[in-house]
Amino acid sequence: MSDPSDVPARYTVLVKPQLADKDGHPVHGNPLRVVSVEATGSSGESGYPRFEGEGVQVEIDPLTRSVEAVTVDGEELPYGWVAEIAVD
Repeated sequence: MSDPSDVPARYTVLVKPQLADKDGHPVHGNPLRVVSVEATGSSGESGYPRFEGEGVQVEIDPLTRSVEAVTVDGEELPYGWVAEIAVD
């Protein structure tokens, strides 16, 4: 786990659906929702810092910039959907 002072104050989260390419392989499409989330100062159940904004709650590993847990409008994402951190 990282030092709390190393945790960014905000991230941009992209929520993407699962689609399929012409051969039926799963791919993720364009973001359906782009949300700015801010640090809450607490850790989630995953142990990583929690961020919230615009109906989205995420727990993000600040070292790898991986989304470890996410809910959107209080619901889990549908199977196959993903939440990613936008690349700066």
